[in-house]
This record gives sequence, structure tokens and C-alpha cells, in this order.
Amino acid sequence: MKSRIFLALLAVGGAFSAHAADTCSVNLEGNDAMKYNLANIDVPRSCANFTINLSHTGKMARNIMGHNVVVAKTSDMAGIDTDGMRAGLAADYLKAGDSRIIGHSKVVGGGESTTVSIPVARLVAAGAPLSFFCSFPGHSAMMKGTVTLR
Repeated sequence: MKSRIFLALLAVGGAFSAHAADTCSVNLEGNDAMKYNLANIDVPRSCANFTINLSHTGKMARNIMGHNVVVAKTSDMAGIDTDGMRAGLAADYLKAGDSRIIGHSKVVGGGESTTVSIPVARLVAAGAPLSFFCSFPGHSAMMKGTVTLR
């Protein structure tokens, strides 16, 4: 009897760990101190799409301290950032049609949230290293992290 219970618990535990290993989303927070709560985002290759749920936990408005999340090759960050400043807030600080951008959210202000879903095949095709960052002017110096495919 004890061995059956043990096997049942082992099976249930295995199901939970397999499910946890294939989580296809992450919750990312940005605040008024220009910081994300994560320095790395792990993306399982087994996911068809990966979703980033961005919450602005601060209080400042989007035109003063707005945040978004942009995913791109690390080598493309500076160019995307420079072109985004010229595009302005109405364009979420991103140049229209910029093929260097793998995925991005809109800019949100304090208390707001947004979501971006990215096909994992696009991440794989882009190659490494990959990064995520905020394209609001001046923010990417502090608000950035790595994206790791696993």
C-alpha cells in the first residue's frame, strides 16, 4: 500500500515539475526607479509562443516614466534605442517596421500592464545572444536583461 502511495506521489510530482519546466510565460515588473524585477528570462524551446506580462508597479505617467519591453539580439539594442527616440511616445519609442525587433509591448505608465507574445521560432531563428530592454529614452542603460533559450 505504501509503495502505491509513493508511486502516485512520484507521478504527481513528476507532472508538476514537467509543467513547471515548460512555463511559456513570465511576469516582468518595471518601476519608477527604472528597474525590472528580472535580469534574465528563460524561454523553453518546447513552447510555440512565449508571453511576457509587463506590469508597471510605479505611479508615474507613461509620458514621464513609461516602460515597455523589447526583445532583440543584444547587438541590435543600441540601434533600436536610437531609432526609437526619434519615433517618439506615440510609436512606443520604436521605429515602425524595424526588422531588428523580435517582439515588443506598448509603453505603459504607473499601475498599467501590457502583454507581448512572441513565437519561440523567431527567438531561435534570431540566434544568441538575445536581450530584453525598455526603449523609453535613457531607460535601456538600467532596464535590460538577457533572454536564454533552453
